[in-house]
Amino acid sequence: MPSNRLLRITAAVTGSLALTACGGGSSSATDSKDGGEKVVTVYSADGLKSDKGDGWYDKVFADFTKKTGIEVKYVEGGSGEMVQRAVREKTNTQADILITLPPFIQQADGKGLLQAYTPQGADKVNGANKSSEGKWTSVVNNYFGFIYNKKELPAAPKTWEELLDAKYKGKLQYSTPGVAGDGTAVLIKAMHDFGGKDQANEYLKKLQANNVGPSSSTSKLAPKTDKGELLVANGDVQMNFAQSKSMPNLGIWFPAKDGGKPTTFSLPYAAGLVDKAPHTENGKKLLDHLLSEDAQKLVSGVGGGFPARTDVKPTDANAVELTKLMTGVEIFEPDWADIDKNLTGYVDAWKSATGS
Repeated sequence: MPSNRLLRITAAVTGSLALTACGGGSSSATDSKDGGEKVVTVYSADGLKSDKGDGWYDKVFADFTKKTGIEVKYVEGGSGEMVQRAVREKTNTQADILITLPPFIQQADGKGLLQAYTPQGADKVNGANKSSEGKWTSVVNNYFGFIYNKKELPAAPKTWEELLDAKYKGKLQYSTPGVAGDGTAVLIKAMHDFGGKDQANEYLKKLQANNVGPSSSTSKLAPKTDKGELLVANGDVQMNFAQSKSMPNLGIWFPAKDGGKPTTFSLPYAAGLVDKAPHTENGKKLLDHLLSEDAQKLVSGVGGGFPARTDVKPTDANAVELTKLMTGVEIFEPDWADIDKNLTGYVDAWKSATGS
C-alpha cells in the first residue's frame, strides 16, 4: 500500500482486463443510464492499492471487471487533495466514487460532492462508520497508529512524553494536519489524550523541537523509519501492517499519555457516490461489490485491514495478528461533526503553536 496519501496524485487504470459483460440485463442497464460506457472512475486516498499489483483494490477491481465487464479507472492522492480535486471539477464531474478518510469524507459531503446511495450490505456496517443520510459508507475499517524502528529501538515507546527525549531529535516526523488524513489524526488523538485543543498544542509545541518538519506524505515515512532515518513516525494500522511485510524493521504502536492507556480511533476508508457522477449506475454497482461478502473477506488477508461489515469475521493469519495488535488498546470515537465544523480552526491553532 505504498503511495502518497497526500498531495501527490497518480493515476492508474487497472490492468487491461477483458471487458466482456457477464449478462445482457446488466449490460443494457449500464448502457442506457451511463451513456453506453462500461467504465467507472474512483478517486481514492492511497493505501489499498499496491505498487506490486497485489493490494485489496487490485484484487477486488479485477474481480469486479471480470464479473460486470466494467473497467475501473483509478486516481490516487491524499484525502484532502482528492476532495479538492472533486471540488474543482464540480462543473465537469469526472469521478464516480470518492473514497477518503475522516474527516475528509464529511468535508466532501458538506461541500455537496456526494449523492445519497445505500450500497447492498451497508446494513451490516456499524452506524458510526456510515452516514445517517446514506451519503457515504465505510468499505474498509482501519485504526490510527504510530510506527517505530524495531532494529534501533529495543522496545516501542509507550507514551507521548517519551518522544520529547533528545534521542528523538531529527529522528521523528509526522505528516501535516489538515492535509493528510493521518496527519490530521495526530492532532485528533493528541486533543483526546491531553484533554483539549490547548493542551494538545502545548505538547505538540514541545515536540516540534524533535520533529524533522512537515511531510505531505504519510506513506513515505514508513520506508524512512524502516531504514533508520527516522525512529518514530505516524501512520495507520492497515497501511503500516501491509508495508511491514516488505519492511521488516517496522513496528506498530499506540501512544498513551503518561499514566494512561494506549488509545486509538477508527479511521476507515469511507466511500461515497459522487453527485452528478458521469457513470452513476456503474458507481452503484462498484459500491455494492466493495461491500459484498466476497470482497470483505479479502480485506485482512489481502489488504491487511479490518472488514467494514460486522458480520464478516476473518480467521486468516493476518486477521489473527491484527487482533493481537489491537488487544489492550482503548478505542475512542471522535466527535466528527465537531471536527468537520472546526477543523480549520484546530489546524490554524496547531500551525500557530508549532510555527508550521
